[in-house]
Amino acid sequence: MPPKKRNTGTTHSKELKSAESVSPDKKDSPELSVKKHRDKDAEFVTLCKSLHVTDLLCDHAWKLWKSVEDSMAEIADTQKRVWGACLFVSGIDVDVSCFTLTQVLKAVILNVKQFVDLVRKLDVNMDTISTKVNSALTRVEKKYDVTLALYQRFEKTCKNIFALVSDDQERETTRSCWTMFLLAKGRALQMEDDLVISFQLLLCTLELFIKRCPSDLLQPLYKSALSKVQSPPTRTSRRNQSKVKTRPPEPEVDFQLLKTLCEENECNAEEVKNVYQTSFSAFLDSLDLSRSPDFPQANDINQQYEEHYLKSRDIDGRLFFDRDETVVPPKVEISQVERTPKKNLPDEDGILIPPQTPIRAAMNSIQQLRGDLTSSGDQPSTNLATYFKNCTVDPTQGVLKRLETLGQVFSQRFGQAVGLHCVALGLQRFKLGVRLYYKVMEAMLKSEEKRLSVQNFSKLLNDSTFHTSLLACALEVVMATYGESSFKTGGYNHGGSGDPVETNVCFPWILDVVNLSAFDFYKVIESFIKAEPTLSKDIVKHLETSENLIMERIAWRPGSPLFELLTQEHESGAAEQVETPASFSQPLQHNHTAADLYLSPMRPGSRVLPPDSPAPPSSQVSSQPSTQNARLPKSNSLSLFYKKLYRLAYSRLKILCSYLLSSHPELEPIIWTLFQHTLQHEHELMRDRHLDQLMMSAMYAICKVKSVDLRFKTIVTAYKNMANTNQETFKHVLISEGHYDSIIVFYNQVFMQRLKTNILQYASTRPPTLSPIPQIPCSPYKFPNSPLRVPGSNNVYISPLKNPRMSPGIMTPRSRMLVSIGESFGLSNRFQKINQMVNSSDRSFKRALDMGSGPKPLKRLRFDVDGQDEADGSKPGGESTLIQRLTDLSSTRSRVQEQKMKEDAELRKE
Repeated sequence: MPPKKRNTGTTHSKELKSAESVSPDKKDSPELSVKKHRDKDAEFVTLCKSLHVTDLLCDHAWKLWKSVEDSMAEIADTQKRVWGACLFVSGIDVDVSCFTLTQVLKAVILNVKQFVDLVRKLDVNMDTISTKVNSALTRVEKKYDVTLALYQRFEKTCKNIFALVSDDQERETTRSCWTMFLLAKGRALQMEDDLVISFQLLLCTLELFIKRCPSDLLQPLYKSALSKVQSPPTRTSRRNQSKVKTRPPEPEVDFQLLKTLCEENECNAEEVKNVYQTSFSAFLDSLDLSRSPDFPQANDINQQYEEHYLKSRDIDGRLFFDRDETVVPPKVEISQVERTPKKNLPDEDGILIPPQTPIRAAMNSIQQLRGDLTSSGDQPSTNLATYFKNCTVDPTQGVLKRLETLGQVFSQRFGQAVGLHCVALGLQRFKLGVRLYYKVMEAMLKSEEKRLSVQNFSKLLNDSTFHTSLLACALEVVMATYGESSFKTGGYNHGGSGDPVETNVCFPWILDVVNLSAFDFYKVIESFIKAEPTLSKDIVKHLETSENLIMERIAWRPGSPLFELLTQEHESGAAEQVETPASFSQPLQHNHTAADLYLSPMRPGSRVLPPDSPAPPSSQVSSQPSTQNARLPKSNSLSLFYKKLYRLAYSRLKILCSYLLSSHPELEPIIWTLFQHTLQHEHELMRDRHLDQLMMSAMYAICKVKSVDLRFKTIVTAYKNMANTNQETFKHVLISEGHYDSIIVFYNQVFMQRLKTNILQYASTRPPTLSPIPQIPCSPYKFPNSPLRVPGSNNVYISPLKNPRMSPGIMTPRSRMLVSIGESFGLSNRFQKINQMVNSSDRSFKRALDMGSGPKPLKRLRFDVDGQDEADGSKPGGESTLIQRLTDLSSTRSRVQEQKMKEDAELRKE
């Protein structure tokens, strides 16, 4: 039966008030002693008392308030709001649970987004907000965004499911459904910010409520879907329930109904069924509802969710249903969520472009990935099996054994991180990863066969590191597609929550799971992207960011093989340095594949080649004898790593200099020289540290020696505005073994002590020679559909025609003559007319080209550089700007064609 009217919003509000008047841990929280806090503002003490704050927390929050009082005076609307932020921060820092986040929001009258922004503004000094608090804020923000997206989809879906009835039955039912979903999500998932699994749980909850609803409460689509397998329950009075014949237990899941729900929500039905049979069924079992035909009791569900919410000290998700002011986002954010390209292309008549909401975007990404892997199997294809058999040592058994072992490890770790009953979902993700792993491996081998004209890849295919790296990359793509891997933590996986349970699967979690070094993982990224052209732009960007994180920090962790290679390079004399500054001005071009990088020399004596000898193909193992003239070859993997590292380092420095030193452009090359010197000759400073820590220190050092007033606080403030930054970078810097402090302490005690002599040279009359500036590419990963800037122009871009049916005549007004490269132009006399138009300044003749029957009124065109309007003849004498532009465009087109021919020639050489 549907819930009765006694469970309406009024009752819910009363229950909420009751909940908010009680501390989450009231038994463990002694009453606040007002006498002990006479030195504090009376209103502050009243706020603390209303939130059941302890004496310890009250003192801590007041101390924090006094430290930021002057800085926050002009930022917040009222002192009370800042007090609330101070209490929230202090509660996390001292780990005292006296109140929930919703209770604080209610007390200071702010919504979640406003409150999070306010807490971040408290960080007026670098040590005001701890990394522990920042981690908690990140989780709150992400969970809020996910819950908001889920509620918006829930509200829309319910309108398509439930029929409007006069006695508010529909609203009571949907309220109970939403509350039950929140409870299911809280019980089933440790990672409650997992959008995809949460959405699948929402569909499971809707399925449960639909099949228990009376038929008059359902829309025709779901009424018919339900009637195919069972009759909906009939409404009976409570006093007659005992007389009604007991209905036999229904199946655990109505697959036809679930399939209808999934089709309406662009979701994979098999995946949702899997979630139902594992996580959701276990949740129903805990409530004794697995095979019960009855409606869940609203009071019971509400009470159990209340307990979960109070224990979590989090946001009360029920408030989304009531459109409470604490969870309603600002109007701007709603418009951003719902903003979508409403206009359809002319050749897509009748096709509506749906809004690109977070859930639809996730579902589309998953559908694309699964579609791309439809033809790939769970076992090696015939072609791949042939490559295995062609090897001197067949790697097949090793590959299968490795996959079996890592599959168990991955699914178990996934379950530990995401939720108790999610091991089966982890195995599902792993199987998708295996399909992608096989697909990309086959594409790589085909490319290597074409490049080297060999078919025996025994050495590469028996390299465990290569296989593990390729599999890890495939799994990371799957995880990112499902939204389970991101960069909210900036690559820092120690969270500061105090919770020993693993709840973070963001990159580089996968490296820890498969026990792989970041430096080995980096070797496969670029080749993986080139071998799999169906990867979406977002996934390519994700992998590129992963590569950057590796170069910035993760590859420099203790125990990384990167240090072994660097030591080997410097001690063996194979090369004076890993990458010569002279090559900085060269574009980042290389022909190294993953095979080259994995077979690149790793240890002294592993491969010794005579001077200038070609590298052996990957099918062979070189055993050249060592001679007096023999030398150890450079490591391809290390050389390429440093090429990319230098370009990344300079690009980040350039951004920071643009923020801070625009009035001192002469300092940028000097800072870069010190920065590059540090990376080349003092690479030990990078051990267990971050690239940006050396960058900020180099900037501060040069400004200091050049008498430019730039404080570290100013540098850090600007740094926080850069993309992909994390406050741990400047708050949690290694000083000595096991000891971490702020970047200021690092500069004084480590950086300056190590580089003092070098730094002082820049103050002398004979400073060091400046390092060349690296040439920075936009991205080494080109997207085929992205517009490319025409060389030699500032605002001319070209892009491929995405649809051959999309004629320029359709794309633009018919009143202009158009030329589309690659399409049939038509009659030859049109070329002659264009030539005449370019060579003539007669405006009437140009209008004749429009194929119109009579003269048209002139329009004022305002795009010439000197402000004149060439179309109205106001520019005196000479060629008009329009004619000059057409001439320039013709010249540009020639340059584009020449460049294209050069690129094609280079590709053929490769």
